[in-house]
Amino acid sequence: MNVLINRLFKTKRGISPILATLLLVVIAVAAIVVTYAWVMMYTGHLTGQAGVVMYSSNVDFYGNGTEIDIFIGNSGTSGTSIAQVYVGLTASSMANQTITPTSLPAGTVQKITLNYDWTLGNTYYFEVTASSGQSLGPFPSQAPNTNS
Repeated sequence: MNVLINRLFKTKRGISPILATLLLVVIAVAAIVVTYAWVMMYTGHLTGQAGVVMYSSNVDFYGNGTEIDIFIGNSGTSGTSIAQVYVGLTASSMANQTITPTSLPAGTVQKITLNYDWTLGNTYYFEVTASSGQSLGPFPSQAPNTNS
């Protein structure tokens, strides 16, 4: 019986050191390729969004409750144009305002004037949509408490 067990163990061999080294190299290269693909996909997604980055610079209420100026900036690397502006008393009930499309080049701030009846002290919500599909808002701004 011992002879059978010894013969059984003698016939079983491990893989050679050269084959083991090659196997480890293949596994390491596969892991590097997968990591590289994931990083490139992630960074490509982030840099693709940097084209147009709109922000609200300021909102001015004036004209005895009839006009609003919205200043919209673009800190991105590509220009666009502002196609639509929405205004309302709540973020969920904003109405589209008729505007002339306004060019918004990269690195600039543009003024959009709205003819809109506003009330002293109320908070209004604004949303701006670019022709390229980006949207800013809704963002709030409070009307002044007194006419100045």
